[in-house]
Amino acid sequence: MTFGWHGKLLRINLANKTIGRESIDPGILHRWIGGRGLGVALLAREVPPSPDPPGIENKLIFSAGPLTGTGAPGSGRFSLVSRSPLTGTIFDCNAGGLWGIMLKKCGYDALIIEGGSSLPCYLAVIDGQCSILDAGGLWGLDIPSCCSALKAVHGDGVSVASIGPAGENGVLQASVITDDGRSLGRGGLGAVMGAKNLKAVVLMGRQKTVLADQAKYKYMFCEIGKWIKANPITSQGLPEFGTPVLVNLFNELGALPAYNFQKSYFSGANKISGETIAETVTVKRTGCRGCPVRCTRVTRGRSGAGHGPEYETIWSMGPQCGIDDLDTIIEANRLCNILGMDTISTGSTLGCAMELAQRGHLDIPLGFGDGEGLLEMIYKMAYRKDAGDSLAEGSYRLASGCGQPGYAMQVKKLEIPAYDPRGLQGMGLGFATSNRGACHLRAYMVGTEVLGIPKRTDRFSTGGKAGLTIFNQNVNAAIDSLSVCRFICLAVSEEYWARMLTAVTGISYQPQDLHLIGERIWNLERLYNLKSGFTSADDRLPQRLTDEPAAEGPSRGHVARLDEMMGEYYRFRGWSPDGVPTETKIARLGLEEMIC
Repeated sequence: MTFGWHGKLLRINLANKTIGRESIDPGILHRWIGGRGLGVALLAREVPPSPDPPGIENKLIFSAGPLTGTGAPGSGRFSLVSRSPLTGTIFDCNAGGLWGIMLKKCGYDALIIEGGSSLPCYLAVIDGQCSILDAGGLWGLDIPSCCSALKAVHGDGVSVASIGPAGENGVLQASVITDDGRSLGRGGLGAVMGAKNLKAVVLMGRQKTVLADQAKYKYMFCEIGKWIKANPITSQGLPEFGTPVLVNLFNELGALPAYNFQKSYFSGANKISGETIAETVTVKRTGCRGCPVRCTRVTRGRSGAGHGPEYETIWSMGPQCGIDDLDTIIEANRLCNILGMDTISTGSTLGCAMELAQRGHLDIPLGFGDGEGLLEMIYKMAYRKDAGDSLAEGSYRLASGCGQPGYAMQVKKLEIPAYDPRGLQGMGLGFATSNRGACHLRAYMVGTEVLGIPKRTDRFSTGGKAGLTIFNQNVNAAIDSLSVCRFICLAVSEEYWARMLTAVTGISYQPQDLHLIGERIWNLERLYNLKSGFTSADDRLPQRLTDEPAAEGPSRGHVARLDEMMGEYYRFRGWSPDGVPTETKIARLGLEEMIC
């Protein structure tokens, strides 16, 4: 009997309408765990690296972790891995909610979707049995309407992951969103589904995940719960205010980017802060199934009640675009969620367009502070209408098309999230070296530079940041593979997750094993990108952040001093001065034959 894992994957070819069930080698599961790790390992074997994203030959790999479906705190997550049409990098997203739990209840650790259908279709996996069904009547629907229609057919007990009009129209910021509002947001993987004419994946199952040691599991469940309750972030800050609590915090640090990163401080921040949201528009708080933190806010806007907005969305539709009107931000969040677009890349691209227009490089009637214009442009992006067609390509392609690539605030063509590296040196290194492009979650150096987790460091110092960034990148890669919520991990160290993984699977894991697995994942992603044409020249921040000091606020006078950290980062990684993993590193991690 297999504990934690089912040891099975479901392979669906949309081109020839074949469906196959395959066993997963236990050794692969032990070495890559699940979630992000398993998805990356499978994609590296099945989709050859190339300078251009593979088009219809690209694959979508949905994967859950061994803890998914066990009821462990924060464990109801899953990953989606593919080649990103926005960045060209190997890419993974993960989300919470019910869908990942239902994947495990269907009896599978992963789904591999390959080929493309000639007509719109959707997948229904019910109690392990898969069908490819006609989606002609669903094509064109927004995400809530699509989910409702599918539940009318298959019952309210199913869970749905769907794309909206943005994915159907090949928008490079298109996301995949579940029926409970959880988003596989970044990298445009919704456009990969759209290119395959795949509207949705519907799941419903009843199979249980079997635990190896029930008594040890219960003990670890209680111990992890104690740490969650003891930590003020997971017991007070996130439950009370959710992620918007960060708005005032980062503004007071001079690390809240505004006006397309022209500023690092926003005078209207308090109007859109977590405290203001709690006082004025919050209806109730909720969260993922079984999560003790319950960090999600249901808020009231002009179109009714809905989830969010989260911190990154408040920033991208707010300070990034010079907007301090909460009602506009809530409506922008709603539009992105129903149309299926990543709020970070969408808002950042809008901010880029506003600056291009401000400086006379782009002829569109859209400027900083124009809330109604922003809402109209979100629709145009989703349907690729008028100027929205250019913005649907992301900020890098938009700015490059205007002859001004420097106005795109991106790394590897992925837009930088809501943290100004001029006020957070380690965060800048994390952005630059992230394998999927600019991502705050890969290293989340906010932990050490702001929150003091695991220890507080000087946010303006570059000393020691390379080692801490690598440590966090490795640990977080393993956490994404379990699959566990990052917020829970602010309170619970990898030692406890190793012991929980041991209780669930019956295989002895130590904290150092998780570090090694995370390092293996990180290096495989790096090798894949290198073989796809990326080099150390892509590990760069926009020149604005490295050359133009912050002009006002608490980070005034500072730039991102990336060059002071890159050499040490490569050396500590065991890579060459050009950022290439050495043969010794590859052999130690067992990656010699991992990429096809």
